[in-house]
Amino acid sequence: MQLFFNSNIEPTTQQFTFDKTESRHIVRVLRKQQGDTVFITNGKGELFTSEVQIANDKKCLVKIIKVESQKKPWDYYLHIAIAPTKLNDRFEWFLEKATEIGIDEITPIICAHSERKVIKKDRMEKIIHSAAKQSLKYHFPKLNDSITFKEFLYSNFDGQLFIAHCEETDKKSLKNELQPNKKTTVLIGPEGDFSPKEIEQSLVHNFIPVSLGQSRLRTETAGVVAVHSVAFVNE
Repeated sequence: MQLFFNSNIEPTTQQFTFDKTESRHIVRVLRKQQGDTVFITNGKGELFTSEVQIANDKKCLVKIIKVESQKKPWDYYLHIAIAPTKLNDRFEWFLEKATEIGIDEITPIICAHSERKVIKKDRMEKIIHSAAKQSLKYHFPKLNDSITFKEFLYSNFDGQLFIAHCEETDKKSLKNELQPNKKTTVLIGPEGDFSPKEIEQSLVHNFIPVSLGQSRLRTETAGVVAVHSVAFVNE
């Protein structure tokens, strides 16, 4: 099944015209012709079954023939706040794998030891959308604008709150602390880890310090381990 994405499609939409890039892919690569079926999602939980009306490789027009609401495959809400990695491709790898496994919200956080303080949000969203389509997800994760660690701590939180760090302090195992079917937020620091001050600040805001295992992990690996841990607990 080939899945296409457009955030502007609503359940009331009757016809839709693909842009030049996707029209070319549908007509030239997939060789879709008039009367063929094309599947589309808006990333909000709807699956649209459409029929090709005009197979033009510049403006492919489809008619929506069925709309189905798809239940989210997981019964929890996961928010990962993670420091962007020095190398973009490593952060993109995290976004891709986290999306494939299942995640609801991602916030890039700029920390005291961050080596990268700017991300290209448009490019990162494309990575997420591509991974969601490839893994047939109908609920796409939300990518927030980057924010400083301090600003993030003053957001409104509920549910389970964790901070994963490498300091030799009293920490619990994330897998042992996680409770199923809960809203969960996990903080993942940069290559240089969170600063002692940042860890102290997180405790004031009721974050529980946790370990992700015995190995010292790269930022992007730690992020994926956290996502998988939450998914595993909720199986």
